[in-house]
This record gives sequence, structure tokens and C-alpha cells, in this order.
Amino acid sequence: MKIAVYGRQFNDPVVFPYIRQVFDNLSDHGVEIYVHRQLHDFLPDEVKSISYSVLEPGDQIKGFIDLFITLGGDGTLLDMVTFIRDSDIPVIGINFGRLGFLASINKNDIAAAIKAVVNKQFSLDSRELICINSELGIFGKDNFALNDITIHKRDDAAMITTHVFLDGEFLNSYWGDGIIISTATGSTAYSLSCGGPIIFPQSNSLVLTPVSPHNLNVRPIVLPDSCTLSFDVETRSANYLVSCDSRTAVMDKTTRFKVNKAGFQLNLIRLNNESYLSTLRNKLLWGLDARNY
Repeated sequence: MKIAVYGRQFNDPVVFPYIRQVFDNLSDHGVEIYVHRQLHDFLPDEVKSISYSVLEPGDQIKGFIDLFITLGGDGTLLDMVTFIRDSDIPVIGINFGRLGFLASINKNDIAAAIKAVVNKQFSLDSRELICINSELGIFGKDNFALNDITIHKRDDAAMITTHVFLDGEFLNSYWGDGIIISTATGSTAYSLSCGGPIIFPQSNSLVLTPVSPHNLNVRPIVLPDSCTLSFDVETRSANYLVSCDSRTAVMDKTTRFKVNKAGFQLNLIRLNNESYLSTLRNKLLWGLDARNY
């Protein structure tokens, strides 16, 4: 079994023993270990002493790597999506951060999680992605997002007006700081903090959530993920921001673009003892009420 490990640089050396535990457990199970170059470059020497191969950014992984493990938080997993792209390789995240909604494995459960993965005691949770397209080729080949695509004013700018069209028909104009186009996966992220609804992953929906709207009768709206959304942004400033998960671009105010389904999915690994609903309750304290305990 070929398992690849992905991570970003850690500023806190307290996680190094957990990283060593990951590699020790993989080695104990006889796994062929591959490490992304970005992670390899800062691993401590005691981890590098374990036998593994280095994956370079341009290496072929589809049909070669059986599974990916990310080390870090949800941001690390989102960052890794641009590397595995449409390869369909299953992914499991070990959480070294705070929330760990996507990277759901607690660092104290590393041994049990790796044992389950190696023995294929898991199910796959397929998540839809969205992509952004324009004549300028925003974000190049990395124009897709697992969580959300966000339009936002510059820090020093006044409010912006975002005109939105649904399959070519005018939907609404949003006057405020911006708007979030969120997948069902991203509905528990930035969209949720701006008042958006939680959307079950298999609901085939998107949600448009305004950011600090300046009219009281504007609310988030849930749309089918089969639609195409077009955007025209008015701003007093010369430009505004568009983000695609963790990647951000400065846009000229004359730029127009479209957002639709990306056409491929990310396969998240769910161990047999966890589910989306249990993650909602445990990570977001969904329905927690002291009167029930």
C-alpha cells in the first residue's frame, strides 16, 4: 500500500513527536511511505531517519498513490486539494490545529486511525468542488475550491455592490463588504460565521451568503449546484479581492467571472466510528444545551 503524507511548516515543535508517531505507525504496518517535498524540507532528522520517498510537485500520483494523509488543520487539507486535484485519491486529515472539521482525526488517535486506514476500515465521503472562470484565467489551473469562493472589498475601500446572475437571469444586487459562494462542505466555514445555513454534503446545493450586507431584507439563499453564477462588481476603488479557499487575487473592477461546479470531487475518508452528524455535534457543539446534561 502506497500512502503519501502532506503538510506545511510547523512553528511549534511540540507536534514533532506526533509526526514521528505517524511515520512509525505507517512503517510498522509495512506501508510504502511517500512525503511531499514541502513537508520533507522541514522534517526533523529523527523523522527523516525513517525510510520514505519524496514526492515532487510535478510527480504523477493518479493511479500510483493509494491514499493521502495530511498533517495539520483544515487549512492544510484545503491547501493539499490543489496538489491531488481530480486524481480521486482518498484523503484523511490528522488535526494538529484547533477545530479540525475536515481534518477530523485527533492527534491522540493516530495509531487507531492508521490501523483502520491500512485495513481499509473506512468509507468515502465524496465532496463537490466549485470553480471560477474568467477571460483572465483567475488562479490559473488552481481555480477550484472545496470550501468557498469569496468576493470581498479591499481593506481600505468602501462597500461594494455585487450584481449576481443565475443561469443568465438577474438574481440580486448585494451591497456590503462582499459575498460568499459556498459549497455544502464550506457551509460550516466562513459562510456559517456570516449567518449562512448548514448544508448537508449530499444535498447538491450551493449557498450565497452576503458579508455584512447594508440592507436588512437580504438573506443567504440556497441554490442547486447545477447552476452557473455570474458576477459583476461595482466599487469606488480600482479593484477588489477574490479568494478561492486559501488563495487570493486582486481583481480589476471591470473583470467579470462565472462560478459553477468543478466537475470532480474530493474523497474524504470517514472512519467507521465517525459521521458528518457526529462531527457537527463534537466540533461545532451542534445542539449543545447545558439543560440536556
